[in-house]
Amino acid sequence: MPVKKAQTKKTSVKKAVKHKAVAKPKPEAVEEVLVIQEAPANGNGKEKYFQAIGRRKESIARIRLYTKKSTDTVEEEKALVTVNGKDYRSYFSDTNLWNIVESPLRKLKSLNRFKATVIVHGGGSRGQADAIKHGIAKALVEFDLNFRKKLKKSGFLTRDSRIKERRKYGHKKARKMGQFSKR
Repeated sequence: MPVKKAQTKKTSVKKAVKHKAVAKPKPEAVEEVLVIQEAPANGNGKEKYFQAIGRRKESIARIRLYTKKSTDTVEEEKALVTVNGKDYRSYFSDTNLWNIVESPLRKLKSLNRFKATVIVHGGGSRGQADAIKHGIAKALVEFDLNFRKKLKKSGFLTRDSRIKERRKYGHKKARKMGQFSKR
């Protein structure tokens, strides 16, 4: 019996070798793949950006800050911020939240100088707006270190670490307890 097992192993090894010899790629196919990879590199979609992450409560915002080319025409006082594919004014319905998102750019008097794209998730609308504010401020510092002093003094670079306190075992909420009964 041991002889048969050895024979079967030899045959399976031979089959594997034959399979590798058959599956070699053709050189023409490799050249076509290289041409396809070179085609998109035309430079149209490649813009330099500064990336930062902003956080607040349960919200996390990923910011990409692009420098916008200056135009001589006077535009309205509105920042160019896109949040999850929408304009920030349509994403946030409250004007207070608009002011929160704009505040780092407003502090540097450069509302129309930068364009930002934001991906934000988690938390509520107020937490998301604060996370965007924090992320934009960090991206501005990456763009120019001279902005750091002004933004730090205004408190935009400090992460607001206050979060909801967890519920404790035996309590109704984080601090609330059941009513004490003596008997």
